[in-house]
Amino acid sequence: MYAILDIETTGGKYNEEGITEIAIYKFDGHKVVDQFISLVNPEREIQPFVVNLTGINSNMLRNAPKFYEVAKRIVEITEDCIIVAHNAKFDYRILRTEFHRLGFGYKRKTLCTVELSKQLIPGQDSYSLGKLARSLGIPVSDRHRASGDAMATVKLFKMLLNKDLDKYIVKDAIRMEPKYQMEPNLKRIIDELPTVTGVYYIHNEYGDVIYIGKSKNIKSRISQHFSNTNPKSKKIQLQAAAVTYEQTGSELVALLKESEEIKKLRPLFNRALRRNIFTHALYSYTDENGYINLKIDKADGRKQAITTFSNRQSAKQFLFNVVEEYGLCQKLVGLYPTKSNCFNYTIKQCQGACISEEPTEEYNKRVQKLIDKNSYSGKNMAIIDRGRDIEEKSVILIKDGVFAGLGYVDLNYQIVNAHILESIITPMENNRDSQHIIQSYLRRKKKIKIIYY
Repeated sequence: MYAILDIETTGGKYNEEGITEIAIYKFDGHKVVDQFISLVNPEREIQPFVVNLTGINSNMLRNAPKFYEVAKRIVEITEDCIIVAHNAKFDYRILRTEFHRLGFGYKRKTLCTVELSKQLIPGQDSYSLGKLARSLGIPVSDRHRASGDAMATVKLFKMLLNKDLDKYIVKDAIRMEPKYQMEPNLKRIIDELPTVTGVYYIHNEYGDVIYIGKSKNIKSRISQHFSNTNPKSKKIQLQAAAVTYEQTGSELVALLKESEEIKKLRPLFNRALRRNIFTHALYSYTDENGYINLKIDKADGRKQAITTFSNRQSAKQFLFNVVEEYGLCQKLVGLYPTKSNCFNYTIKQCQGACISEEPTEEYNKRVQKLIDKNSYSGKNMAIIDRGRDIEEKSVILIKDGVFAGLGYVDLNYQIVNAHILESIITPMENNRDSQHIIQSYLRRKKKIKIIYY
């Protein structure tokens, strides 16, 4: 659990500042579950430059509560939380100073979104909250007011959690949590999980990820893990201390993150890197008569495939479908081995490419249309899919035919502005598995939105 906060102060000498406004959003890693926002009477003068910056003046604070009147609420809302702030060193120092004046020893673990941003979003011109939010397309209202800046930090932190593929932030949080007896703990874990699409991470008591999976219903899938009696499930049950999850909205995002993070984190109970996610591929070649032929063969990383398949049967089914959709010749796609015409020519459903009757240009144009639709080689495009809520969209970015990464947007200009989009996405490795996942998903989801750049 995180307490994401922002504090406005009077300014002045070091450790003599007072709080004029505070905003705290309690964040569970997915959504805000509680909040506290209040002006505070600092009982001291506000520096003129601060008044100009924030718009908060002494008249506004005359009837505001003093710090001792809000201290109990601050303690309660930040209990068992990691404090997150943009320049956390400053905000945490101010809080501790105020509590020290009351004779109370206030201590919390902290995370700084400035430092996290430098680590996870390198290369930015500035890491000030305003400029960083602008470069990432994060809307900020009430800049230099506690509520507006704290909410911008919530949105930034959510983006940083997505980019943290090594799960350092989450592991740290789990190490803080109190440990429970194991069996009741499994039921408690299931009760707290949602019925959403996403990737889930089973952790041991040290916070280490021991298993990664994806599901359209995370609660149901974890319940299966914790109730199954097979040897692997029993081992997972013995070591499971916590389950975290990342809601993705999009099944495609879940598949890509699962594949990437299994390779990166190498969890104890996942199969070794899932190297055999696909076995067969579709290739093309031009025959002696100038016709483009299609051929299903075992996947070979040394050859340029049009698209890939989990097995030979699904590859053949794909060919049967495209013969009908594009009016292709059964013989030239390898479904009807013969030295003469194919069967479809006999029933007038093939225009005669099998016996060189149809002009090569006309036939090849239809084959090329099929190839272009099922291969993103050399293309610059964004695949737009479901987001985590109704106002959000997920984006999978392809640059020059290479899978560049994925992210989330809730504003159209974040998609059409390539510079902003590249800052938002989490860079991910382009490999044969990710290509297969994307291509097979696009084959299944005919109505998915694609923007070409």
